[in-house]
Amino acid sequence: MSKRSREATWRRLHRATGTLAGAAIARMEEKLPWYRKMPAEQRSWVGLVAQAGIAAFTEWFRDPASPRAISADVFGTAPRELARAVSLRQTVELVRITIEVVEERINELAAPGGEAELREALLRYSREIAFAAAQVYAAAAEARGAWDARLEALVVDALLRDEADEALRSRAAALGWGAPERVAVVAGHAPDSDPEAIIDGIHRAARHAGLNVLAGVQGDRLIAVLGGNDDPLAATKTLLSQFGPGPVVVGQTVPDLLAAPASARAAIAGLRAAPAWPDAPRPVLADDLLPERALAGDDIARRRLVEDIYMPLRDAGAALLETLATYLEQATSLEAAARMLFVHPNTVRYRLRRVTDITGYVPTQSRAAFTLQIALILGRLAESEQHL
Repeated sequence: MSKRSREATWRRLHRATGTLAGAAIARMEEKLPWYRKMPAEQRSWVGLVAQAGIAAFTEWFRDPASPRAISADVFGTAPRELARAVSLRQTVELVRITIEVVEERINELAAPGGEAELREALLRYSREIAFAAAQVYAAAAEARGAWDARLEALVVDALLRDEADEALRSRAAALGWGAPERVAVVAGHAPDSDPEAIIDGIHRAARHAGLNVLAGVQGDRLIAVLGGNDDPLAATKTLLSQFGPGPVVVGQTVPDLLAAPASARAAIAGLRAAPAWPDAPRPVLADDLLPERALAGDDIARRRLVEDIYMPLRDAGAALLETLATYLEQATSLEAAARMLFVHPNTVRYRLRRVTDITGYVPTQSRAAFTLQIALILGRLAESEQHL
């Protein structure tokens, strides 16, 4: 195409910009049900984008070597909200319809003899505009992902600092947290990797397992908040590969996210105390680490052992406490305990079964015996100090 012919075609395109944009909008109204359902303000934004796209093509046709960015010329006319209201697939439909409208009028728009070159230019431009749209949406997704990562880190940090409030609930909702009725916090060591990659791994594993999860890396710790699970221990097993070496501790289940700081405290305390139980299962419940937590200085664990074990046994009668203490002191030997108490071994068995009924711990099992022993020691100390 000669320079004179290109100028003539450009002038025709320039004069027809408004008409072409109007025809494109009418075609969208006709063919796209989702466009018809959009609010008037958003439809006007789409109209601006269509007009900007045709105008940008007009200028690009005049000077194809121009370095001007198509994305800035076309998509810069609409506010950022449009990228959230219109998906990339829908944007492709809008571009396709606009290109169709222009292509149908090539014979009218091109100067005599310039139809083929205008059609080829339109094809090249449609490819450029498609790439520009993909770049705009990729940049928006990247920015949204970075913002979501910061927001998620703030939510996890607030839980660890016991700053749960309605603002926290709103932030979690913005991340897609569905307000589940049961929540548990999991703590473990972070693997030696980029924090962003660690969190992405947790999210992938959670999606694969159908879990509702928030996660954050706090120094060398990896924290996961699980929601809506009847068995958080089993749910945590599906995420184990995302944690670094060492113990993984599951805090107690709480009613909702606002109560999650209590679960987080238990999980963190359990993680600190877990080295004292080298053979602990992985993952392990924070409640199963109560004796180690108490020895490590966790006041909540100390209180739990006293209130849940020592006080109920004391209130059930002196015989139970005496029998349990003697049994534990005699290296869990029924016969030796019976001799020390001057009772029949069956009496010791009966009383130990009562201990199990009251506390849930079986004295004849070594791990339970250890927990009961620590509870007795702490209970005696508390009783002497506070006169319980």
